[in-house]
Amino acid sequence: MSTSPPDFASIKQHQQRMWATGDYAAVATPLVVVSENLCEAADLRAGSRVLDIACGSGNTAIAAARRNCIVTGVDYVPELLERGRERATAERLHVDFETGDAEHLPFPNGSFDVVLSTFGTMFAPNQARAAGEMARVCRPGGKIGMANWTPESWIGTMFRIVSRYVPPPPHLQPPTRWGTATGLRELFGDGLADLAIEHRTFTFRYTSRDHWLDFFRTNFGPLITAYATLDPMAAQLLTDEIRDAAAAANRAKDGTFVVDSGYLEVVATRR
Repeated sequence: MSTSPPDFASIKQHQQRMWATGDYAAVATPLVVVSENLCEAADLRAGSRVLDIACGSGNTAIAAARRNCIVTGVDYVPELLERGRERATAERLHVDFETGDAEHLPFPNGSFDVVLSTFGTMFAPNQARAAGEMARVCRPGGKIGMANWTPESWIGTMFRIVSRYVPPPPHLQPPTRWGTATGLRELFGDGLADLAIEHRTFTFRYTSRDHWLDFFRTNFGPLITAYATLDPMAAQLLTDEIRDAAAAANRAKDGTFVVDSGYLEVVATRR
């Protein structure tokens, strides 16, 4: 069995292509409420320097700008950054959207009062490096806020199913490690003065189970990429397993699709 470390550079290149596939901005649109709640939990103050890491199409960056903060959003997918710029312009808000890598942030130490990430940094392949970068660019006494899917969440369940058909690279930690208190403490070590964790829920609402699956198969890069690697028989087996899991998770009794997905809302103070 190989014991060599993951090839993070190759994994990251694959991820960049994956997240540029489909239309993640459409997937993220309903998640705006998560960003608004995170900004309130972090108790943002007007004039604060705020960084949104792996900002995607800008949900959290724009939420911070609505609170009169000085905001920068970074992501390594240019198409998503352009969507963020369009949205900020439409609201007449100023956000500096910059191309950047969560594992190699292009900012000096202590550049920001608050560092945020909503379902973003958790997908960085080199988790220890990403956590270290979050802490590095946050000033001492500043805040780090995150929203991370838990292993037991609906999204966590979907990723586990997909990984049985398209296994991740060996020795790579699952993204949902960030959705556990133990994982967060391991990643940040003694770099935090305190760590407040709130268990919260986002609810997916679609007209039916098949509406949800068709939407994600069309727009969600990780699912699009997984299906592209499978032969027709394996793709059908994956579809059947996801549909069964979706039926079990669905709490609606009227034929629609209503599924609660748990996540951790994290607010920490950098030591």
